[in-house]
Amino acid sequence: MEHEIEIITGKVSVDHIHMFISYRPTQNISKIMQWLKGINSRILLSEFAHLRRQFWGKHLWARGYLAVSSGNLTDEMIEQYIEEQEGEPVADDSRFQIDPP
Repeated sequence: MEHEIEIITGKVSVDHIHMFISYRPTQNISKIMQWLKGINSRILLSEFAHLRRQFWGKHLWARGYLAVSSGNLTDEMIEQYIEEQEGEPVADDSRFQIDPP
């Protein structure tokens, strides 16, 4: 399977998203982000006409991202950090599922 990514938890803020994901160590994080942003953008633009008008000829997501590995942190520490961020929780939310193409 090409995209074996598990979204463990996350939060959606007004201008950014926090996600705690699990992926194979052989996967390239830049490719994962490209895939997540691409499929998400296609879904959002196909479901919400006002976004298609607003972002016609533009990019929905910014070019950059911040990725941090959990080397010296525990999963619980990361989940607590995300929980403390402002925004709407996305864990256990079926609307936040990303299915492989």
